[in-house]
Amino acid sequence: MKHLTIMALGSRGDVFPNVVLGAALQQAGFQVRLITFENFAPLVNQYGLDFAAVPGDAEALLASSGGLALLESGQNILKQYQALRQTFWQLTDGITRLLSQPNLWQTDGIINQLPGSLYGRSLAEKLQIPLINVAVIPLLRTAAFPMVAFPSWPSFLPGYNAVTYRLAEQLVWSGFRQSVNQWRQEVLGLPKRPFLGDFSRLNHTSTLLGFSQHIVPRPADWGPNVQFTGYWLPDEPDWSPPDKLVQFLADGPPPILVSFGSMSVRDPQRLTALVLAAARRAGQRLILQTGWAGLGQDDLPPTVLALEYAPYRWLFPRLTAVVHHGGSGTTGFGFWAGIPAILIPFLFDQFYWGRRIQTLGVGPAPIPQKELTAEKLAAAMATAVSDPNMRQRAAELGQRIRQEDGLGQAVQLIEQIVHNFNR
Repeated sequence: MKHLTIMALGSRGDVFPNVVLGAALQQAGFQVRLITFENFAPLVNQYGLDFAAVPGDAEALLASSGGLALLESGQNILKQYQALRQTFWQLTDGITRLLSQPNLWQTDGIINQLPGSLYGRSLAEKLQIPLINVAVIPLLRTAAFPMVAFPSWPSFLPGYNAVTYRLAEQLVWSGFRQSVNQWRQEVLGLPKRPFLGDFSRLNHTSTLLGFSQHIVPRPADWGPNVQFTGYWLPDEPDWSPPDKLVQFLADGPPPILVSFGSMSVRDPQRLTALVLAAARRAGQRLILQTGWAGLGQDDLPPTVLALEYAPYRWLFPRLTAVVHHGGSGTTGFGFWAGIPAILIPFLFDQFYWGRRIQTLGVGPAPIPQKELTAEKLAAAMATAVSDPNMRQRAAELGQRIRQEDGLGQAVQLIEQIVHNFNR
């Protein structure tokens, strides 16, 4: 039986698609180990995968790095990246100690979601096994659009798109360079990577994109090694909805879900009050998913339900629209369900997904978190619920997305890559 190692760090939205991919690979006959944060152990165990824990917690790392303060103060992209670099500095020692354990070297291939495949590529080089990069957001260099954390500037600025990728790569690499090169030399017996890294190799590495070409049109400068598969969306057939949720859905028209996922906020009561005021203005029923933002902790009116968790595959088709932060996983579920989405982006790729939703005409213009008001949110809710053209476009896009078998396509491609590597 072939063994595969999946390396994935980030929030739940980053890790969960890789867990789902691992489960699909295991069902196809592979033995799969997932390397991720230790706080995701229950999720990984739920899907029956082997688990190797990286010390740390995604939520705690974001808060301790100062990232939360930067997000709320609306700092620029450079400072957001500096906060992310500080977060990754806290990880490097734990990652290298974990990946230096010989038992983790017993694998036939590495599937890598870590930034720039920094560690996975080195380990694959050492073991002479295939490396497959995976991503749920578009991060490969292209002249078609800037790196997702950067704004889209007019086309009359030649070379702008290329510069955004180089800048992002160097900001990430500067936080990892010392750790990676020391590990390569002292543990793996490999030479150091160049001072500026070798990110150009990423565009020539087998890469699977866990999202749809209906959402992100394929750039002309991506080679055949880059494959769109469609979304890797989990199915949780053993989950049963709580009675209060079933009753709330039956008591009135389909509600709007408000969820900020893995985003933390300093004043959840204020944000909850703002959301409730917007719903009153728009005349809409709400489900508030508590999440890391801690929404809905106070007494709520009968038109609003606080909910800790429900599988989006079950919940989203029962909604009229969704308000969320713009994480790639939540965004994908909105597309799949065929309902309009209102994005309140906080950072990084969330602004990109907000622009894509607006461009595709399946949701109003995104409202950045630092600009959010009850009036703006109420107007966006009213548009998402009452605009027939927007709702039709969302429904038609959902039909196309549901025709894709993202997991099946990903498993098939991984099987081919692993089989052909040593031929």
